[in-house]
Amino acid sequence: GEILATIKEIEPGDDDGWYRAWLATADRLVAQADASAAGRHPVSAREACLRAGVYYGNAYRPLYGSPVDPRLLEAFRRQMAALARAAALFDPPFEPLEIPCESTTMPGYFVPAPGGGRRPLLISTNGYDATILEMCVGTALAARRRGYHCLIFDGPGQGGMLLFEQGVAMRPDWEEVVRPVVDHALERDDVDPARIALIGWSLGGYLAPRAASGEHRLAACLADPGLWGLFRGLKARMAAAGVPQAVIEALPDVDESALAPVFEGIQADRGARWAVARRGLWVQGAGSLTDFVRRSSGYTMDGRAGAIRCPTLIAAAEDDPLSFSARDLYDALTCPKTFVRFTSAEGAGEHCEILNRSLFHQRAFDWLDEVFRQT
Repeated sequence: GEILATIKEIEPGDDDGWYRAWLATADRLVAQADASAAGRHPVSAREACLRAGVYYGNAYRPLYGSPVDPRLLEAFRRQMAALARAAALFDPPFEPLEIPCESTTMPGYFVPAPGGGRRPLLISTNGYDATILEMCVGTALAARRRGYHCLIFDGPGQGGMLLFEQGVAMRPDWEEVVRPVVDHALERDDVDPARIALIGWSLGGYLAPRAASGEHRLAACLADPGLWGLFRGLKARMAAAGVPQAVIEALPDVDESALAPVFEGIQADRGARWAVARRGLWVQGAGSLTDFVRRSSGYTMDGRAGAIRCPTLIAAAEDDPLSFSARDLYDALTCPKTFVRFTSAEGAGEHCEILNRSLFHQRAFDWLDEVFRQT
């Protein structure tokens, strides 16, 4: 109801109006949280804060790109403030983290299961778009309800580590990103060191398996959807756009002029302009389409899939374009493996089963329960 009421206030194509409408909805919910907290109603307060945080994220997404729009930064900071308020209202409260990673730190939260104590841990990694707040509502709360501790974090190119705050672009070697997260987990007395799993959604469906191929302290891996990488899909989209086969075969080593017509087509299409020219180049830290293609070529499971040792679940949703390589990734695995398909008939055919996320939770956590019972 809140979503539909907000959308009614927005004229199609009006990014400024979109920002104002979602910000107003989120601010109103923060005010509701204030009233609930003042009346000592912590559950109502934290639920309002989490919804507000999702809506702040809705507000700034059309503003993606470089240079960073000050409104994006303002909405992102309000989103993180809403999450911090909600985190403090859980019992036990979430623990804010700053995990060292090379010359910087990665922000995150340790989300403890009710009752605390030593438990299995699910580490959740993001993709291109979401932040730790969306991971909280999309994964961590479901893990918490099932008795798992959960650790959510922003890695390079994501949320607070992106140009929002630190200016750190994304990288393909996610094993180097997850390694310090596992290091942190193993220092904790409340984490069972033999039962640490990693889950990734969206582009995280590549990042998680890539990490598992080099981080062998993980006891399980879940990819939603299983994704071989970025380069295959990029070449397929270029072929569909009419790029000559000779140019596609030469990728990523092509001259800028060869891709100039492609970039013109991207700039002429509102959706493609946002996805590639604004979001893609920004997240990858690329200065041109050619640079973006070169950077994307490093995101691949070529030569890596067979190195995964832990039991791995590969998900694929029927209507999700990113699921196109899920079966290829599954077939290349030599570890214990499970393939789970979600369909439109179940209401779960969209990207990351987003319209029936609870069905993904049921199947994924039932599988993980069984894996850990054997550990």
